[in-house]
Amino acid sequence: MKSAASYWALLSLLPTLLSANSAFAAVPISAIKKTSNLPTVANKFIIEVEELANIPNKRSFERAHDAVYSELRARDVEFEVTKEYDSEGIFVGAALVVTDVKDAIAIENTPGVKSIRPVLSFRRPKILFNHVVTGVDDPELPVEPLSTHVMGNVDKIHAEGNIGRGIKIGILDTGIDYNHPALGGGIGPDFLVTGGYDFVGDAYTGANEPVPDSDPMDCEGHGTHVAGIISAQPGNPYGISGVAYGASINAYRVFGCAGSATEDVLVDALLKGHADGNDILTLSLGEANGWAQSASAVVSNRIAATGKIVTIAAGNDGTSGSWYSSTPGNAHNVISIASVANTAVPMQNATVHGVAYNPVTYYRTNPLPTEGLELPVYATSNSTTVTNDACDPLPTDTPDLSPYVVIIRRGSCTFVQKLSNVFAKGATVALIYDNGNGFSPVALGDFNAALIQSFDGEFIVQQYAAGAPIRLSFPQAGASTNFPDPNGGLMSFFSSYGPSNDFQFKPAVAAPGGGILSTIPVDQGSYGVKSGTSMATPYMAGAAALLLAAKGKTPAVAKNARDLFETTANKIPSSKTDGDPFQTLTQAGAGLADVYKAIHTTTIVSPGELILNDTANFKSFQTFTIENKGKTPKTYKLTHVPAGTALTQKPNSTYPALGPVPLSPAAASVIIIPDTVFLLPGTKLPVVLHFTPPRNVDASLYLVYSGFIDITSGSEIHHVSYLGLVGSLKNKPVFDNTPEFFGFRLPALLDANDEPQAAPSNYTFAGGDIPSLLWRLVMGTPALRIDLVDASINFKPTLQSRGTDFDIGSLFTFPWLNPGGSFAQVKIVGTLASFDYISRHNEDPEENAWSLLRLRSPTFANGTSIANGQYRVLFRALKVTGNPKRQEDYESWLSPVFGVNP
Repeated sequence: MKSAASYWALLSLLPTLLSANSAFAAVPISAIKKTSNLPTVANKFIIEVEELANIPNKRSFERAHDAVYSELRARDVEFEVTKEYDSEGIFVGAALVVTDVKDAIAIENTPGVKSIRPVLSFRRPKILFNHVVTGVDDPELPVEPLSTHVMGNVDKIHAEGNIGRGIKIGILDTGIDYNHPALGGGIGPDFLVTGGYDFVGDAYTGANEPVPDSDPMDCEGHGTHVAGIISAQPGNPYGISGVAYGASINAYRVFGCAGSATEDVLVDALLKGHADGNDILTLSLGEANGWAQSASAVVSNRIAATGKIVTIAAGNDGTSGSWYSSTPGNAHNVISIASVANTAVPMQNATVHGVAYNPVTYYRTNPLPTEGLELPVYATSNSTTVTNDACDPLPTDTPDLSPYVVIIRRGSCTFVQKLSNVFAKGATVALIYDNGNGFSPVALGDFNAALIQSFDGEFIVQQYAAGAPIRLSFPQAGASTNFPDPNGGLMSFFSSYGPSNDFQFKPAVAAPGGGILSTIPVDQGSYGVKSGTSMATPYMAGAAALLLAAKGKTPAVAKNARDLFETTANKIPSSKTDGDPFQTLTQAGAGLADVYKAIHTTTIVSPGELILNDTANFKSFQTFTIENKGKTPKTYKLTHVPAGTALTQKPNSTYPALGPVPLSPAAASVIIIPDTVFLLPGTKLPVVLHFTPPRNVDASLYLVYSGFIDITSGSEIHHVSYLGLVGSLKNKPVFDNTPEFFGFRLPALLDANDEPQAAPSNYTFAGGDIPSLLWRLVMGTPALRIDLVDASINFKPTLQSRGTDFDIGSLFTFPWLNPGGSFAQVKIVGTLASFDYISRHNEDPEENAWSLLRLRSPTFANGTSIANGQYRVLFRALKVTGNPKRQEDYESWLSPVFGVNP
């Protein structure tokens, strides 16, 4: 499918600000002048070309590339070829740079060009926690270094002698420090890292030209950590080993020492990884996108379809809520991986002096820097029920706090605000005690502070108030404790939510990704602890290697791997409270991978996932097959087990619900036919299901319901996972039309001062006198069109607006009428920009909160001039599942009148 080529618009992807209670705070209009990394690379595209036999006027050309280039030159298209791709059966094409977007439009319409896609920019993978280990006594080290192997039963596979020998894994990342002793100490056929390639060079940032070479040495660290999760060799000082430490590795470096990577590089690396014969490719990277149409997703999908396993991170955007899945992990055939929190967290203990009390555990990986001194306590309040402790500046009679450990109660305002007020009075160290919200990681800024549990804090404050001589010290060594993580075994808070915008089952499965000890480059300390879906993804790549080593690395085994891991996974609860539902599958996928069970099961269930779709496209009848590959007859009992239903949209709002996404116990009902199955060895039987969505629920919350069909035989339990939506995606709002973000309604036409234009205005396009368009999307769209229409156009919608009225500048949906007839008869003067398959915006102040298009010159996207006159801007966004040929499937906005008067 061809993507629209008009990517001329500058997109400033800047996110919203969140207050302490996750409600929106008004963003100053001046913030739009900031810029961040662009989602696409300006004027750079990836084209796919037809087979030579299908290209007209191919004449004597031997390559399809050359035939297409000839056609482009004949059309006076100015272009530069920066990369060529020639992987027959996967992808044949090129990366092109054009001088003007009109050339991209010409390319799209050139015979022999099968598709054209913009080159996306991929930021360096987020790491949610990062600690360099200082030695075997480092307090950050887990007491049980192989706890993650136990979580996924990898230890049982290792005990059988299966360590993944004979399997080749290609890692697309920042490179690998192959000289690391735990990673083989070298590179080449006789080493663990057998080869690879550097596609970019050290100085590459994503904004400059790559300088490739043959040496994939890692200068950043992420890729080395990923490699250790797969293949760290036993016998190292920290007792760790990779999930498949017998597998060999190829390192494909796609990031430089700093900055981002571009998709043309990523496609190149994917194709080389495939050509080099890797059995598995793993990518701990991605960008929130919501769709499977990016070039890297298309190539990943095709490689997986050939019978190779491709594991890709689901993303670390869990706090942004649902409908925020990542590409290329959205590719339909790949295995996208979510992250589960480790079962134990290494923390520190403070010693109590002056009164009898056990050591106080504080949430910090390294000791507070007090040189082990015994410090007296100062409490900012003698009350242990105060709600706003230290939220205001401390009283003027507060003593100099530098000699004390300051004790503060959690609540009412941010931790940083409390600490700012306390440290303004000279404090050097502080403890905040919990108020029942949970003993978990919190943001404390750069202050020397830590969170302690509520009962510890209450005891300390009570002793202080009673005048007891209580003091605390913070030992600098030997005081670490392996504290049971209250969230251990639950989903990592950062793990992204799906589903994809086209309602695919994303993520597929989960693996341990929180607090993972692994290798880092020797010159950076050799070992470190990191957290992210980046860590869960190589775990699954290693699990896949163990599977291929056990069952044979055939295309059939590889193609069935995702179903096998899904149907043998262990369900993940939403909390540690009895009676709470299982976690929504939009974040957990089919559950925590159980590698031992996947390899040893003799019950094969296919498919592993069922997509019921939304209300408008509901598929109530579903089927799957159970096969008994064992040596004895088996009787299976089939039951329905619902998971929590995700309320993906805020009540009375068009905004997505932020993570953790609220869950409802409302569940689908299922009729299972038959609900008992008897199978002789070597036989299989289909099962028919009839689903009814949850009843008496609010469809405006766009509830994604999910769950399992359990298949039980004795102690053996498998399951098929399902996903459905209450509500129609075609009705889901796309534009943010509220004043909640900036204080005025969006979309908006901004004047030369970046203020919303109210009355008609003229622009000279000189000296900064230009208009701009500002918008936010609360849902992804397959197609966003920005056109210029005559100022006389004045639509009269028949459906209720989400705004307060139907004046120009409000948002509306079709159908509607105007004096000239239907929408299709409205004359478009010209196109300013168009975008295909784009994500919704999020709420992160550093990333992706809105888009800004500055009309820097009076020209259309094709390079032609806009004539002097009066115009309006017509925005159109195709709703998910909408038909691009039906105007009623678009959501639209019409701007105020503005004049072009150079």
